[in-house]
Parts: sequence; structure tokens; C-alpha cells
Amino acid sequence: MRRALSLAARGKGKTHPNPMVGAVLVKEKKIVGEGYHKGPGKPHAEVVALQDAGDACRGAHLYVTLEPCNHHGRTPPCTDAIIDSGVARLVMACDDPNPAVRGGGADRLAQAGVRVESGLLEARAHELNAAYEKLVITGRPLVEVKVAATADGRAAARDGDSKWITGVAARTKVHRMRRECDAVMVGKGTVEADDPELTVRMIPLRGARPPLRVVVDSRLTLHLDCRLAQGGEPGVIVATTAYHDEGKAETLRKRGLEILVLKDKEGRVDLKELLPALGEKGIAHLLVEGGPTLVASLFGQGLVDRLSLFLAPKVFGDKRSPSWIEGLVVTDPGSGIVLVWRDICRLGEDLLLRAEVLGSKVVKQ
Repeated sequence: MRRALSLAARGKGKTHPNPMVGAVLVKEKKIVGEGYHKGPGKPHAEVVALQDAGDACRGAHLYVTLEPCNHHGRTPPCTDAIIDSGVARLVMACDDPNPAVRGGGADRLAQAGVRVESGLLEARAHELNAAYEKLVITGRPLVEVKVAATADGRAAARDGDSKWITGVAARTKVHRMRRECDAVMVGKGTVEADDPELTVRMIPLRGARPPLRVVVDSRLTLHLDCRLAQGGEPGVIVATTAYHDEGKAETLRKRGLEILVLKDKEGRVDLKELLPALGEKGIAHLLVEGGPTLVASLFGQGLVDRLSLFLAPKVFGDKRSPSWIEGLVVTDPGSGIVLVWRDICRLGEDLLLRAEVLGSKVVKQ
């Protein structure tokens, strides 16, 4: 199963909107076939492994990271191929969490006489497809906030300049994170300050689909000369409210941008409305690279699932330099946003701290 999970991970950034899946066929304690899902419309991992094994499938044991599908989509049901191949035993890491299909594949195989077992390395399998699972269960994407800061938590110098707090290795890692997500989101403040492209540039795409680019701009004040306003590929979505300038919206539409008009909350885009709207577009993993205002709004409303905090070995010591999150009120030391650290790694001279966000006891200022 470890091998199957390793194979599945090769599909990062490529399988959207499908989950990442790996499969390994074993017969007489030897691997006779293996495969992974490479993208929508392409054969599923189980079928690739069966084809790789050929006649050795009969009587073999199939290890797969996710419950095989039992429905027609872009490809035929994997259960039919497994049954026809003569596989004797199926070991799957976890059920498919999609309420529309959960349990259907396992039941179909069991009825056909295949021995079915589940739960081997289940936690790792869920972690691999955490974004897919959140989308199919809640209709909203997994929200990962990425920030870069000094050791004292400053995201920019006093004048707002943030290029470059971290080094080349850290910035390369960010581009790898972009390649593996479905969309990158910023607020209008980041666009005004940095004029970003939000594209994958420092590493090759290697078959991955470039992430969509999302801008939260409540009044549609996006400058028409900025890079994101030029449209092009990958696509750009601008989330705004009814208070926007319709003339500017039409100009942006003609350039190929999508203008997403949402309900407002205190005059700003209602982020709780935005996330399911992005989910409807198939966005499962949303990487937020916004400034302190957008980040604070997401944290303050309990909408963040993960934090990736890049720390540079620098200290500004300037209280007038912006923090990576601003605008929340903590009433006592026992309050605040609760994190569970997942891991830490060194990238050149910088550190990357990754955490799960459990919740918060803070309010917006």
C-alpha cells in the first residue's frame, strides 16, 4: 500500500477534479503490475495496473488507495475491469467519501466474489486527497493560506515592499505549491502592491494544469493596466459585489476575465458565499497568497484549513511594518487561532512551518 500511495502522489496537480489514486497488483509475494491515475479522461489507476499485469491478474491481490468506482463517468467502472480480470482479493486504503458513490464499488466487488478489505494506511490516503474529500462532502475547497514573514512576523518593510523576504528555495517551493493547487487567490491590496502574475514559473508544469487566478475586489477597483487585468491563460476570476463599476466589468469580460458577483457582508465580498461558488467551478484546493486583510478575514470567519508559514531569518523590529495577519482582536492570552503543527522543513536559509487550523476565538476589529 505504501507503494500505491507513492504512485498516487505522482498525480499531484494533474488529476483535478478526480482524486489521486495508485494501485499495485501482487501475486505470490511479487509485484506484477502497478499504475496511477494521470488525469481526467485517462484510465484509472486500477485499470492501468491490470493492463500492466496482463494474465498475471488472475488470483492476484490488488492494493488500491481509494475505493474503485462503480459508475460510468469519462471512463467505464473500474469494478467491471477488476471482476473480469479474475483478481481474488482487493485491499483498499479507504472508501470513496463522495456520498453519491461511497460503498458502491466495494459492495459490487464483494457480490462478485472478490474478497474486500479496507483501512490499510487509511489516514495517509485521506491526507493525500484531503482537498478532494472536502469538496465532495461540503461543496467548498480546502483553503490553504501561504504567507512569508520575518522571524518577528513582519510580511513587508514599512513602505510595503515585500520582495524578497524569503530566498530562492522558498520561492521555488511556492511555485510547486501553485502547481499542485486548483486556484491561487489574492485580494486587491496584493494586486495594487505587487502586481503579481500568480502563475507557475520557477518550475516546469510537467503535465499539471495551471491554477486559476482569483482576485477578491469588492468594488472592482482593479487597475486595467495590472497584469491580472490582461486576462489570458490561466483564467482569471474577479469576485466582487453589486457595488462594482459595470463599465469596468464589461471591459474585463471582453478581455476574458470572469466577473463573479456575490452577496456583500458589510460592503465587502462575503467570503462564505465565495468559497462554495468556487467549489461549484470544481476548485478543490485553494491557495491563498493574499495580504493581511484578506488573510485576517478568512481566519476570523473560520474558513482556513491549513497554514503554510515561510519564516526568513530576519528581524525587522518595526511595529509600523505590516504583519502577515492584521485586524483581529484577541481578548486574552488563552484565546486566538488554534493551530496543530504538521511538520517543519528547511528551505535554504528559510523555514517552512505547516499547520492544520482547528479554529479560533478571535473577532474582526
